[in-house]
Amino acid sequence: MLTCPICQSALTAHDNSLRCIFGHNFDRAKQGYINLLPVQHKNSRAPGDNPAMVQARRDFLCAGHYAPLAQRFATLMQERQPRKWLDIGCGEGYYTEHIAQALPDSQGYALDISREAVKQACKRDAKTEWIVASMARLPLASNSCQAVASIFSPLDWQEAQRVLAPGGALLRMGPTSDHLIELREHLYDEVRDYDDSKHLQLIPEGMRQIHSETLYFTMTLDDAQDRSNLLAMTPHGWRANAEKRAAVIEKTLTTTVAIRYDWIEKLED
Repeated sequence: MLTCPICQSALTAHDNSLRCIFGHNFDRAKQGYINLLPVQHKNSRAPGDNPAMVQARRDFLCAGHYAPLAQRFATLMQERQPRKWLDIGCGEGYYTEHIAQALPDSQGYALDISREAVKQACKRDAKTEWIVASMARLPLASNSCQAVASIFSPLDWQEAQRVLAPGGALLRMGPTSDHLIELREHLYDEVRDYDDSKHLQLIPEGMRQIHSETLYFTMTLDDAQDRSNLLAMTPHGWRANAEKRAAVIEKTLTTTVAIRYDWIEKLED
């Protein structure tokens, strides 16, 4: 299932490490994850989210503010009953944990480029295989997954298509143009609209959209730390100016949550 990020041959378990036939060896960390991100594939010394960003996201999600999003995602995954599934860009594992609980008889794989995020994710579910790796070089065999999850993360469509088995599907979850609209109105003088279906234009040949839906609800954040965490886990935390960020943190915030789900299936050969 897992492949060597250097030579793409299969990895097999040897004591507390994984090794390919050419002798490339990857030790399992004491937390339980496996690092399959060679230094030559890194864009920086510590790619991905830093510890502060990871902690902010973990605290916000564990407070339950996005629980309906995770529950719906897990239900949609459960309906397909994949034998093996992959969560691309798993972050600190909140959504991955919901998927794993909905699919107790399946084997899950979850990866992120941030080692700090994966270290936190390991604490959530021991059965899931947690991996530090690049989304652009997925260390999984071709045609090996019946489902791939992409949640608030960038996506390499060709790699997702490669690891999906024929008839398997990608479940993508991302914001619509209404998502956090009131928050954005507080932060910016001009709120730019965007097309929340533009990703459909990127679907490669050999895949097709088979389902789409949007989940809406209103979220009220009474706690200043929750508001601070929300800013820290979104691009708004560094795009907006400091004065407007401070004003958001100071007062209770009520804002719209609007998330789109798309199933995109890989056609049978």
